[in-house]
Amino acid sequence: MFLRTLLLLLIPFFCFSQKYKKIHNRAVLADTHNDIPSSAIEKKLAFDTNLKGKTHSDLNRIFEGGLDVQQFSIFCDGEQTNPFNYANREIDSVYEWVRRNPSKMMMVYTPADLQKALKEKKLATMLGVEGGHMIENDLGKLDAFYKRGMRYMTITWNNSTDWATSAAYETASQAPSKSPPPAGGETLKAPERKKGLTEFGNSVIKRMNELGVMVDVSHVGEQTFWDIIKISSKPIIASHSCVWTLCPHRRNLKDDQIKAIAKTGGVVFLNFYAGFIDSTYELKRNAFIQQHQTEINQLVQEGKQKDYALMMVSEKYKSEMDELRPPLSLLLDHLDYIVKLVGIDHVGMGSDFDGIEAPPLELNGVEDYPLITKALLERGYSKKNIRKILGGNFIRVFKANE
Repeated sequence: MFLRTLLLLLIPFFCFSQKYKKIHNRAVLADTHNDIPSSAIEKKLAFDTNLKGKTHSDLNRIFEGGLDVQQFSIFCDGEQTNPFNYANREIDSVYEWVRRNPSKMMMVYTPADLQKALKEKKLATMLGVEGGHMIENDLGKLDAFYKRGMRYMTITWNNSTDWATSAAYETASQAPSKSPPPAGGETLKAPERKKGLTEFGNSVIKRMNELGVMVDVSHVGEQTFWDIIKISSKPIIASHSCVWTLCPHRRNLKDDQIKAIAKTGGVVFLNFYAGFIDSTYELKRNAFIQQHQTEINQLVQEGKQKDYALMMVSEKYKSEMDELRPPLSLLLDHLDYIVKLVGIDHVGMGSDFDGIEAPPLELNGVEDYPLITKALLERGYSKKNIRKILGGNFIRVFKANE
């Protein structure tokens, strides 16, 4: 009798478990932002080896998590001497991964390539350049990145360019902060400058539209954002951002910005970083940094980029960092908010894995992506709408920019 009762209690659990896994495996899952190219260089690791416990991502865990499309972020901070060359080094790494794994990965340049990769069950491998400083004020270098596979460019990182101001700059110019910046960042080291896009900045946006490179407004200042809205003729994206109303962080988007992106036909791809989903995280993070500042500084002196120095120290003191991480439910709150504000067609996934020290507690790496599908199902999202969130919206906006 006991066993029969236990079985009756377990049947609904197993049915639900099979349902969300089936939905997840049948959907196209696209992530617009993963920093493993720069993380692998900083940590001297190979993406196509087992990196569990060392990174958020590796090739086998990407398949374990059901990822079909990965836009790898090509990133360096504003302190690199030759950012264009550094970016190409990262692109070389991605191409080498594909060369070594032809049965598992395929470079994707067009929507037709994407469909071919999906049909052949290979990881659709795409590139996004995170920071306009890497074109070094040269439209020819923008074209060069395009030829190598860049299909979005984040107009600024936390550092402004000569032609566009970042959220970090615009926020600092209003009220300079004495606390450590949330994720790298810029302070007012130079005299005040005009916010937004310059004429050259306008030409960058126009050229991106001509090429079919998605304009990414994650990291840009508000004036730069509105200048882009005025000039872009194609749907724009935020490749890894969240909601300002729920977490008032300079990197997050205000309601009028989210509405403007949706009006272009664009998509906000949600960032998994604790500091962008949990308004209490930054103060706790700052205390962690102060406690371990000596070790972070030592890694920077050894040549590590500042953000990666912090990530390495966070990994060393994992139990301390885990106490600061928010629950997955907070990330889903940001998703719900965007859906209610502008509709199901304008939200997706842009994890920022391997570019952040603290994702939600349940998401330890790319292998945990099915838990997002499970959470969406629990919140009442239909199978059709889950497919849009996981990858359908990305495919649409990619086609619209071609």
